[in-house]
Amino acid sequence: MAIKYTDEVAVFEGKCTLHEAEPLHAWLKKTPQGKIDLSGCQYLHTAVLQVILVARPAVAAAPADAWLNACLANDSG
Repeated sequence: MAIKYTDEVAVFEGKCTLHEAEPLHAWLKKTPQGKIDLSGCQYLHTAVLQVILVARPAVAAAPADAWLNACLANDSG
């Protein structure tokens, strides 16, 4: 899996595909104070991005990709 879960942080590594969306959603529901570490993320499927945008978890480490970083910083939605 491209996301490794600890008790407090979901660490994204490499390519995060569609198959990561449901487990991430479940983890965020179970861990409402959980944070995400996107520093190692190289690709993020839009379904995973949608889960993040809806749940709005705290970001422990920002992604290197400027576009993704801008999506996460947008508070208009």
